Amino acid sequence: MSTEAVIELREVSLTLGEGASSVHVLKKISLDIAAGETAGIVGPSGSGKSTLLMVLAGLEGVDSGTVRIAGQLLNGRSEDEIAAFRGRTIGIVFQSFHLIPNMTALENVAVPLELAGRPKPFELARRELEMVGLAERLNHYPGQLSGGEQQRVAIARALAPEPRILIADEPTGNLDQATGRHIADLLFSSAAERGTTLVLVTHDPSLAARCSRQIAMRSGRIEAGARPHAVVA
Repeated sequence: MSTEAVIELREVSLTLGEGASSVHVLKKISLDIAAGETAGIVGPSGSGKSTLLMVLAGLEGVDSGTVRIAGQLLNGRSEDEIAAFRGRTIGIVFQSFHLIPNMTALENVAVPLELAGRPKPFELARRELEMVGLAERLNHYPGQLSGGEQQRVAIARALAPEPRILIADEPTGNLDQATGRHIADLLFSSAAERGTTLVLVTHDPSLAARCSRQIAMRSGRIEAGARPHAVVA
């Protein structure tokens, strides 16, 4: 595994809300995650885990500090620039799947590729769905698929653009234990085969334990696991 930092955060702070309802969600977070690493972000509810993931994905801006992803500084970029960068570099898997209900599994994976201008998007989507074990479900709609199958479609969609980073927010949270274990197997094996950096948020200790490193958060701060590689900014 490379020691190159593909994710670099320095003194990142973020407050959400305004006035009396404002919450200081992230407090001077500094973090390095190396290329090819699997990192599990753990901590109690409200500790800032999912917000940190949103910052890593470029879905949430920061008040102060720097966010550098795959060598690119996200601070000061427009939303369109960040969206284009995210489409090339970061795959995202959510707890609640976020599939488009009136599109088939194949269309859910292919259409984002088509919009991004990728050649042969449906051929690529078909291959990705076959790799996650859904060769017989290409033309099924989300409502016709089980929860585990829907999450497999979401994983195929996230991996299809061949991102350097795969981000997963409670990817097994809506699944039963056995299905969750299969989805976890798929995430880790897919990341390992492609050399993709995997960063996931989870409340499941057994899932976190499978990561090469755990990053523990509490009250908007990282308590442990921030800089094991001592990568210099």
